[in-house]
Amino acid sequence: MEKILISACFLNNLVRYDGTAYDVKNKLGIEALNTITRWQEQGRLVALCPEMSGGLPVPRPAAEIIQIDALQINSIPRELTQVMTITGVNVTDEFHAGAQVALARCQQQNIKMAVLTESSPSCGSSTIYNGQFSAKKIAGEGVTTALLRQNGIQVFSQFELVAADYYLNNLEH
Repeated sequence: MEKILISACFLNNLVRYDGTAYDVKNKLGIEALNTITRWQEQGRLVALCPEMSGGLPVPRPAAEIIQIDALQINSIPRELTQVMTITGVNVTDEFHAGAQVALARCQQQNIKMAVLTESSPSCGSSTIYNGQFSAKKIAGEGVTTALLRQNGIQVFSQFELVAADYYLNNLEH
């Protein structure tokens, strides 16, 4: 049976920067909740919060990827990025440490896919915030997503659960 790395906040774990969980039912609907619940009942889910795994507390100040090279948007190399909190603290090392924990977990359990939180500086798969704490999103991916993809792991967001379920079925057949 294929396992799925999933953002811990989708499973009602209070791990988000503001001390909350992601409200799957109210933000995505009952069908999304049913998909995640089915995977959970099947024993597929491996929950992880990369930011906590990297040593950050809950709650914690909001953080965004600061792009040093404006031409780099997707798959941003470590040397061209910093992750800073809204209070000006550099948390780059913690974000990279958490990404390494996620990758190690995937490698240990032969996980080939992940469902991670869109727009997060760790988990965003197609958008991240612009690094100016202005609530504006840009095309890009989070630190954990980039590392997982560089290592052949397919990453989906919570808005792509149908595609993730389809991918899972293809993996198993």
